[in-house]
Amino acid sequence: MVVSLHLKTGVTMTASSEPVHLNNHHRATLEKIFQHPVNHNVEWPDVLSLLNAVATVEEKHDGKFSVTLGGVTETIERPKDKNLGAEEVLDLRRLLSAVGFSAE
Repeated sequence: MVVSLHLKTGVTMTASSEPVHLNNHHRATLEKIFQHPVNHNVEWPDVLSLLNAVATVEEKHDGKFSVTLGGVTETIERPKDKNLGAEEVLDLRRLLSAVGFSAE
């Protein structure tokens, strides 16, 4: 599976956005997020590392994370286990897709 960045029509990145350069670890995490059926082995530390590479991430006082990516801000909770649940993976997939990430 190849994961690439394609900007969709109508999606604007902020003026301070720079091209996203992902390392192999981040690309592997993206592949897991976009895998069909949903991968149940997506680890939180890997996701947090990926989000820090492509977005602005701020940990709030309540332990939740505010993630701003391409003008879209979402609040994400740290999972109870080290792996994300299916709904959490789908939410991440939706967020990343909304700003142009896709799997080919």
